[in-house]
Amino acid sequence: MSEIKKFEKILIANRGEIAIRICRAVIEEGIKAVAIYETPDNESRHIYIANEAVWIGPGPRKDYLDIDRVIWAAKKSGCQAVHPGYGFLAENPDLPRACEQEGLIFIGPPVQVVQDLGDKTIARRLAQEAGIKVIPGSSILPEGEDKVSSALSFSKQYGYPVMLKAVAGGGGRGIRRVNNDAELLEQLPLAEKEAISSFGDGRLYLEKGLIRPRHVEVQILADNYGNVVHLGARNCSIQRRHQKLVEIAPGMLQPDLENEICQTAVKFARYAGYRNAGTVEFLLDHDDQFYFLEINTRLQVEHTVTEVITGIDIVRRQIRITRGLPLDISQKDVLCRGFAIEVRINAEDPKQNFAPESDKVVSVYQSPGGPGIRLDGMVYQGYKISSSYDSLLVKLTVYGFTWADATSRLERALRNFVIVGPKTTIPFYIKIVQEREFLSGQFDTEYIDRHPELFDYRSIEREEAKIAKLLGHINHKKYNPFAL
Repeated sequence: MSEIKKFEKILIANRGEIAIRICRAVIEEGIKAVAIYETPDNESRHIYIANEAVWIGPGPRKDYLDIDRVIWAAKKSGCQAVHPGYGFLAENPDLPRACEQEGLIFIGPPVQVVQDLGDKTIARRLAQEAGIKVIPGSSILPEGEDKVSSALSFSKQYGYPVMLKAVAGGGGRGIRRVNNDAELLEQLPLAEKEAISSFGDGRLYLEKGLIRPRHVEVQILADNYGNVVHLGARNCSIQRRHQKLVEIAPGMLQPDLENEICQTAVKFARYAGYRNAGTVEFLLDHDDQFYFLEINTRLQVEHTVTEVITGIDIVRRQIRITRGLPLDISQKDVLCRGFAIEVRINAEDPKQNFAPESDKVVSVYQSPGGPGIRLDGMVYQGYKISSSYDSLLVKLTVYGFTWADATSRLERALRNFVIVGPKTTIPFYIKIVQEREFLSGQFDTEYIDRHPELFDYRSIEREEAKIAKLLGHINHKKYNPFAL
């Protein structure tokens, strides 16, 4: 029996929406939550939700990525553990390594697991050893002139398209589709430069590209006693440039196929010695053949849809597993009921290649409510959108007992949102939820490319927005321009 650790304080090494989400779970566990922040975030909601907040530097971004500053903040505030959230340092094995060296507990997998599974080529090898199908792929491309010849040789053997990937990539980043020799020669140096810039690791490899695949992932929980359970599958096929836009639970597959994929994910987690929460990702071709893609050793942005259909709080289980407690659920306890859909409402203009609406102020913010609505966000009236961080305002997750219930509720909730100031992705999502293919539940990773009409919408200013603008004008100018 492992020693049960007592946590009095947990440091959340993140910001914004996910920091708020983790703070809530920490506090619900009867533990004090400690936030960190850089100067541009000194009015961010996450520092007020937490019990304490520690300033870690002027930023922007560099201090959230500074492991020494994170460790300093944890020790200064008397924390026993560190939760990385997602993004920033969440998949950097140097953070759990530093925690271990400084007597802190990392809320996530062991350092060796983070390191091995963060390397996509090692993860592929482990999947093959476990008897799980993987998409045909190359070894790490060599340095120098041999890189080009190796890449061309692989592409000739398997045919185009091929996917050029960063070994250290994650979250949909570091992936380029290549359709011919000319594109491959052009993209190789660009991909290497991008990988070094984004991940500090320029190593690349190639995978055979699947045509119109579906992207399905499985949420797993694994404790220190050999217990591994899955919490069902999610469908993340609707993407733009390999970045997920709409996340759905369950996986929108035939029940037997979905169960087989979930059991395969558990099999891989056991073989890899996984612990804590993780996500095993797969691609499916048109014949329902599925292939291991990667495993994310962290909390996913889209964990909300799984929590909604299972009723299981994933973050609280992360904390309990790290404390040394056994899982309090077995596979038979996991019941996936209904459908959940998550969309990320960003301050972006979809018509302008999703350009961020930096430095604009949210002058009015009114969120939807009612049955089956969950909001995870950081935005408020008066919130200024920073150019230093991502443009996410709020994640909207809806639940319905049937797919039709969920889609109609999503449209209603989107239409009930009032956000005045920046352009947002709301009208783009309204177009999606009205589109016939989406309503039928049939979509793949090329869905957005096949439907350019989704960007053909007219921005309609709601009456509430017009009134809010008028009131703001009156307050600022001290007179009503429409008064008689």
